[in-house]
Amino acid sequence: MLNRRQFSGSMTAMAFMGLSAQSRAVAQGVMASAAGYGPLVADPAGLLDLPSGFSYRMISQLGDAMRDGHKVPDRADGMGCIALKDGRIALVRNHELQPKHLADGPLARGLACPSESFDSIGGEALPGGTTTLVLNLKTLAVEDQYLSLVGTIRNCAGGVTPWGSWLTCEESVDGPAQGVGSDHGWMFEVPADAGALVLAKPLKSMGRFMREAAAVDPRTGIVYMTEDRDDSLFYRFLPHVAGQLDQGGRLQALALLNGAQDSRNWSGHHWQAREWYITRWVDLDDVESPKDDLRTRGAADGAVIFARGEGVHWGEDELYFTCTNGGAIKEGQIMRYRPSPYEGQGPRREAGGHVQLFLESSDARQYSFGDNLTVAPNGHLMVCEDQYHDVVDNYLRGVTPQGAVYPFGRIRVQTEPAGVCFSPDGQTMFLNLYSPTKTLAITGPF
Repeated sequence: MLNRRQFSGSMTAMAFMGLSAQSRAVAQGVMASAAGYGPLVADPAGLLDLPSGFSYRMISQLGDAMRDGHKVPDRADGMGCIALKDGRIALVRNHELQPKHLADGPLARGLACPSESFDSIGGEALPGGTTTLVLNLKTLAVEDQYLSLVGTIRNCAGGVTPWGSWLTCEESVDGPAQGVGSDHGWMFEVPADAGALVLAKPLKSMGRFMREAAAVDPRTGIVYMTEDRDDSLFYRFLPHVAGQLDQGGRLQALALLNGAQDSRNWSGHHWQAREWYITRWVDLDDVESPKDDLRTRGAADGAVIFARGEGVHWGEDELYFTCTNGGAIKEGQIMRYRPSPYEGQGPRREAGGHVQLFLESSDARQYSFGDNLTVAPNGHLMVCEDQYHDVVDNYLRGVTPQGAVYPFGRIRVQTEPAGVCFSPDGQTMFLNLYSPTKTLAITGPF
């Protein structure tokens, strides 16, 4: 069994050992299936089907009273799990709420806008933001639950940092023209041990765009970021001071040293599965982007175009990110990026890394619209589906290091899975069901 730190190492070994028949099929663009943990067992409660030996418990849901007097809001999306002291862990959970969702937010209607709020409308704090749950790692008992960020819009996904915080991202570029008080499209940082509402301070040097998720390289402190647009870019932020993002830095977009600059494969297979491309990075200016044109300016300078970049997760010396509607049949791709050993550092900081199309869906029944993702203790990717149909049949999909796909969980209600992450010891998977908000703890033989 592979652990999360061995995922990339196993892939490197495969390059020298030769491809199996399954791997050859994947490389040729034919999506393979795997047995995974076995068939799914129907959930008597009609919520989440899981393989035999796995079970879930509800740890938080919409409307629950929190310690600070607020209530758990709706539309739970991206989430991160961070170790605290004394055997406790924190789950920092996004809520993808818009101004029209004031009634679904955490604050009682008519409550004065907290001073910590980023923005308000009609004297009320905008409902987007984060809630934090503190759990006992051994018993999974919820010891605390509170509102940790408010006044933002559509907090979709984000990423944990090596220094113990959650980066939460706004998937909105609304501004005064849309009836709100300030421009949106920022990243905010929420310490896992905040204990109360934090001051919502936008990290403006990290750019303004339709944000989705973030991942941090623990070696360098470089932050990699996705953008949820059909013509999105993949960004990196080189901080002036690692671990202190509010001290500013340089924003760039990924480009290729040569080859196709459009990874979407919508008009032919320009990017082949498992082929490595050498990268370079394009500097971006005017990063606060009042015209919301960061991606078009970057593409004009040679940056690669991606199809709705969404979840991103850092593994061992590499990362993976989903492109929700990429691929010839527009059912989704997974990209893999391996940075240079000198990435953004020292005299060889401009040395190119490598990017790869790791997976492209060739069958919507096996993989459809991947969104949030993480790496399981056995080294497999776990990917949340987010379909866009009147009636959805969303799964939590496993993906092996060879690129074969299997179902790990089936959502039996009409919503999406989101926020998948693991406890630091790898014993528990946490998962959100988007609406109505439900946060689950899943245990079993991972």
